[in-house]
Amino acid sequence: MISFVATPIGNLKDITLRALEALRAADVIFCEDTRHTLKLLNAYEIKKPLLSCHRFNESEAAEKIIACSREGKEVCIVSDAGMPVISDPGNAVCRKLREAGEAYTVLPGACAFVCALVLSAIPCDRFTFVGFLPNKAGEKRRVLERIRHSEETLVFHSAPQDVKKDVLAMYEVFGERRACAVREISKLHEESTPFLLSEGLPEEKPGEYVLVVEGGRAENPLLQLSAADHIRHYMDEGMSKKDALKKVAAERGVSKSSLYPYALGL
Repeated sequence: MISFVATPIGNLKDITLRALEALRAADVIFCEDTRHTLKLLNAYEIKKPLLSCHRFNESEAAEKIIACSREGKEVCIVSDAGMPVISDPGNAVCRKLREAGEAYTVLPGACAFVCALVLSAIPCDRFTFVGFLPNKAGEKRRVLERIRHSEETLVFHSAPQDVKKDVLAMYEVFGERRACAVREISKLHEESTPFLLSEGLPEEKPGEYVLVVEGGRAENPLLQLSAADHIRHYMDEGMSKKDALKKVAAERGVSKSSLYPYALGL
């Protein structure tokens, strides 16, 4: 059996009983960084052969995983933290396993962006997980432009050396929005810091960030009309001038008194 196993994202106690059973039963464990995984295994007195499976050798590792499985070995695949494949190596392995007809399963557990959504207090009934943005400014902007009209909450991963540039790029493309920066999830110094994109982060600290950004508002095509035509639209639908003024003022984010001149003669 081949199992993708979620591991703790901070506190080492955030591991499931099922995950520990699988790791203890494994004949071999493929991991992103053997040194990192060794710390987890040592904490639970688990001694197993460790082989590398990282983004530079996924295809080669996938062949070894398939060979081990066909020899009847129990194989576990983990990343440094959280769920393998999600902003971590493993997707190429999944494709290879599917192509080879090798069955595999997933042992659920910790996932940083899910925790961050809850900690952010930003609506999360609908969201888009974007992950890490590209390093190059042009590519970063193209990704943000593609999602800037999304009304769903947006979730990003950001390395500490990139977070300032990422937030600035979001503000340049999205304009003003509420956001929340989450770091050190499940650790002693866990933080969830709300901020406005225009302000940036009040203080940048070490450690990987999850940035949760509220979604955009749907474009109202009536805002392309002149103020007078906007008011006339609702009056043609049967609204009184007073009610039309009130609705147009709310949609345009202005006072009713500022719209009075446009309503004269309608």
